[in-house]
Amino acid sequence: MSAPSQTPQEGAPSQEPVTGAAAGLEETPVVRPAARWRGALRSPLGVIGAVIALIWVVIAFTAHLWVPFEPTAQELPRLQAPGGEALLGTDVNGRDVFSRLMTGATVTIPLALALVVAALLIGTVVGAVAGYFGGWVDEILMRLTDLVMAFPTVILAMVIAASLGPSLYNAVIAAIVVSWPQYARVTRSIVLGLRSQNYVVAGRMLGISPMRSLLVDILPNILGPLLVLATLDIGTAILLLSGLSFLGLGAQPPTAEWGSMISGAISNFDAWWLGVFPGLAILTVVMAFNFMGDSLRDTMDPNSVGAVARRRRAAKKEAVR
Repeated sequence: MSAPSQTPQEGAPSQEPVTGAAAGLEETPVVRPAARWRGALRSPLGVIGAVIALIWVVIAFTAHLWVPFEPTAQELPRLQAPGGEALLGTDVNGRDVFSRLMTGATVTIPLALALVVAALLIGTVVGAVAGYFGGWVDEILMRLTDLVMAFPTVILAMVIAASLGPSLYNAVIAAIVVSWPQYARVTRSIVLGLRSQNYVVAGRMLGISPMRSLLVDILPNILGPLLVLATLDIGTAILLLSGLSFLGLGAQPPTAEWGSMISGAISNFDAWWLGVFPGLAILTVVMAFNFMGDSLRDTMDPNSVGAVARRRRAAKKEAVR
């Protein structure tokens, strides 16, 4: 006689095996694999942007070693057209435009990178703390963020730079002040979703400190979106610093800075090379970092426009085969 089959009583809890859920570990943090980063290089524009950006970064950190003239030296004829001894011509003071253009990269690009890193760190800390703790902490920090974001970015940067006094470093401070809120907003939105994940809740139940939970459990999962935003923001930082210098609120003569060089070209329209070459330098650097940022975004977000278009092209090629 066979034993009667046992069925769970109505309303009784299910006896399904538990695989880590009891410990609060049924979900693990999703960290993007390295292959996703390498995938950005599959985009032609991403490769072009990376190459151009790398060239400019190398120039920015080595130009002082090989430029033919000192950027402030007045050794050549005034307003000499490009060619001959002065490859890109000379300015109204007899300074070599090529040497000043390359030296300008050593000023603009490192400061833009430092600006973005500082804004990224400040915004990440503010957003992570606000999203993780919530409550009155979140309320205070987000109202501060909203206050900064309520003003037009360029106008607020101009006001701060003018208040601090015309100086390249004061322009950097002004740019940092207006740049960090976007990182805080992005970080907070991601942390709000992650803090309720089981692996984060389990860590808190086990007594893990908030600092360790943020650094170990949450931070690795927000690096991808923040890196994409930072890459795109480098071009914006260069434009902002150059714009402040153009308005006389940033680099001051005789400092070789691209925005300041364009400003100096206004009174000499006949000498077209004074403004064209610094403008082209800004254009190429900004486009390079934007291409890189777009490629990274398409790699990190499979639902982005670029990623969807790339999958459709691949599907069409496969169908043709």
